[in-house]
Amino acid sequence: MNSIQLSVDEYLSLRRHLGFKLKDAGHLLPAFAAYMEQAGALTVTSELALTWVKQPAGRSVGWWQNRLSTIREFARYMHGIDPKHEIPARGVLPSGHQRVVPYIYTEAEILGLMSAARGLVPDLRAATYTTLIGLLVTAGMRAGEVIRLNRSDIDWDEGILTIHGTKFNKTRELVLHPTTVDALRHYEDRRGESWPRPLTSAFFVSGHGARLGYRTLNKTFRQLVTYVGLHTESGARRPRLHDLRHTFAVNTLADWYRSGLEINSKMHLLSTYLGHINPANTYWYLSTTPHLLGLATQRLEAAQGEVA
Repeated sequence: MNSIQLSVDEYLSLRRHLGFKLKDAGHLLPAFAAYMEQAGALTVTSELALTWVKQPAGRSVGWWQNRLSTIREFARYMHGIDPKHEIPARGVLPSGHQRVVPYIYTEAEILGLMSAARGLVPDLRAATYTTLIGLLVTAGMRAGEVIRLNRSDIDWDEGILTIHGTKFNKTRELVLHPTTVDALRHYEDRRGESWPRPLTSAFFVSGHGARLGYRTLNKTFRQLVTYVGLHTESGARRPRLHDLRHTFAVNTLADWYRSGLEINSKMHLLSTYLGHINPANTYWYLSTTPHLLGLATQRLEAAQGEVA
């Protein structure tokens, strides 16, 4: 075992003793040490690190970033022992964070998905997915929030749905449209017919009466997308379950634009409804579709015309 491999073992042992799990580093650093040994290198250099990081060819920038981050931490440790070891600089790789452009469903596509869901078996499963998709589109909830929804979370008299344990451990209330309340009530009746003695407190259940799991929900939704024949416009733009939430946000903004409402004074309402802590997360929806940008441009041009 060469000195670099020994140093890797010492580094991993020290860090694990301090409580770090180092799952990735546990296999990346020994591989890097073997690469250095093959190259006959005794010290870490930026050039050597970058060459190794980009292997094998064809991997994503995120893959490179993860490997380089691991090497940088090890190189910093080695530099403290011997300054001859170089620490790869930050920014030598392009940014690996690229936000996925959401797929905004058309009304026809949503109706197609719900129609396909009605064909699922057994009948309760069909009712579950049909109603669930409709709720995601009309309420903008996260998929996890729908899965965790309990029967007691809906106030039928007031038409209010309470979401507990959100992404940021917050609780929020959603005022539902009467038609949405009617659809949920109809589903509750249908669920009661199949399971008069519920096996779970969950509002949405599987055909076996159990609470839905995210993997099952996502898998079924992908099957519905395939069945309907939805296609992506690019490698980064694909119809996802989470895009139903984006569709709700975009449609809400588009309706506000068409109604002539002042968007800036309304955005905090949408942020609260969506459960966003940072309003910037809500403003990002403004740039998601050409149609929405077109409405915003028309508003701007009209305002400029009035000033002129």
